[in-house]
Amino acid sequence: MSLREHWRNGDETLGLWVSAPSFVNAEICARQPVSYVCVDNQHGVADYLVTAQMFQAIELGGNIPIARVPWNEPGIIGKILDAGAYGVIVPMVNTRAEAEAVVRAVRYAPDGARSWGPLMTSMRHPDYRRWAGEHVAAIPMIETAEAISNLDEILSVPGVDAIYVGPADLSISLGLEAYGNDGNPVFDDALATIVAACERHGVVPGIHATGALTPLRRRQGFRMITVTGDVLAMRQGVEAELAAAAGDVDTDASDDIY
Repeated sequence: MSLREHWRNGDETLGLWVSAPSFVNAEICARQPVSYVCVDNQHGVADYLVTAQMFQAIELGGNIPIARVPWNEPGIIGKILDAGAYGVIVPMVNTRAEAEAVVRAVRYAPDGARSWGPLMTSMRHPDYRRWAGEHVAAIPMIETAEAISNLDEILSVPGVDAIYVGPADLSISLGLEAYGNDGNPVFDDALATIVAACERHGVVPGIHATGALTPLRRRQGFRMITVTGDVLAMRQGVEAELAAAAGDVDTDASDDIY
């Protein structure tokens, strides 16, 4: 099942984020009860070869591989889709024209201008052109005050399936600190404005979050929520284990060691 199918069914989609260049991390995330695993090619470390391997690991793990691309550039978007992504999250989309460029890069003619050459994906989806038209998701990021001022124009672009809020960049653009702005009316109103606009246009609102923030984001109306990422979870897990080893916390011993 693809994200577009989930969204057509009205499903909430929770996901995980992979920033390290690791097919092992990708498969671990893929085997969790989530709806997608996103490989971060913007601020993550994976190169193209490793990204393609990570997509394979995500599919092997029974999940949906998507990617955040470095920028709104058609060659980059097409290459990531050719490697096996079921959708792309595209950063810093601030205008209708930029959203139209995302759709053109994601869709084949006559709906777009994506170049044909599905080297990897055609092995998994023999009728790939038809499959891509039905299943590949176009997801512009909304992460600036300029984008919020142009929301209706962006969300009215045919072919935009979802948007994805980058809370840190949005906060900075609004004149706030990068993190910790829930409860600040400027930040809360921006999120409410985004969700309301998505509801008007039938577009899925997505956002980057944490496990602790996910219940709040759900109440706010987001339907695509990234719960955590591999690097953050690993750091938190190591810190928790070291605290337990030092006797700073009470915890039950685990037999999951080898």
